[in-house]
Amino acid sequence: MQIIRHDRQDYPESIAEQESLVDAILAGTAKSTLILTEHPPLYTIGTSGSEADVLTRNIDGESIAVYPTGRGGEVTYHGPGQLICYVLADLRTGQDLHAHVRRLEEMIMRTLADFDIHTVRNPRGIGVWVENKKIAAVGVRCRKWITFHGIALNINPNLRHFSGIVPCGMSDAPVTSMQALGLDASRDSVEQAIRRHSVIFSDHG
Repeated sequence: MQIIRHDRQDYPESIAEQESLVDAILAGTAKSTLILTEHPPLYTIGTSGSEADVLTRNIDGESIAVYPTGRGGEVTYHGPGQLICYVLADLRTGQDLHAHVRRLEEMIMRTLADFDIHTVRNPRGIGVWVENKKIAAVGVRCRKWITFHGIALNINPNLRHFSGIVPCGMSDAPVTSMQALGLDASRDSVEQAIRRHSVIFSDHG
C-alpha cells in the first residue's frame, strides 16, 4: 500500500484526489493507497445524514463550511487537530465492505493502544470509542469494489466545533480526543503508529 501525506487539504481537493485514484486503481495504474491529511474546519453530510443535523455554521465567530458528500453515515466534523486517514482499497477479491470498516477501526484501535488508550467498539454505531465517547468516526464509500473516504481520529481538535452538529446523528454521544484524555501527542507520532498498523490492509488489496 502506498502512502500519501498532506499537511492540509481543502475538502473538494481531497475528494478530487480520491476520485482520481479510484479510477486509476480500477484501470490498474495505481495500487491501494492510504492518504494522511487534515482539513480546514468543515461539516460533511453523508448519505444517511440531513442538513437538519447541522445546528449552526458559526462557532465562536468562526464560519464552518458544509459539504454534502457521497460517503456513508450522517453528519460529522473535520478540522485542524484531526488526522484524516483515507483508505483506497481494492475489494474486488472478497467483496466484504463490513470487514473493511472493521479493519479501519482496528487500525485506529491498535494505534491508540500504542499510546495506552483503551478503546472499544460500540453497538450504537461504527467508529472507535473510549467508554461512551467517540474518538474516531468512520465513513466510507465503495465504487465497483474500490473503497474511498475512511476514518477521522481526534488528536487535539477544537471540540467546541462538534457542538454545531448532531455528530453521527446521536445527540447523546459526546466526542473526545487524545488531548481531552490527557495525552499531548503530536500528529507526527500518531502518523508513525498509523503507518505501522496500516499493514492490516496489506492482504486485502
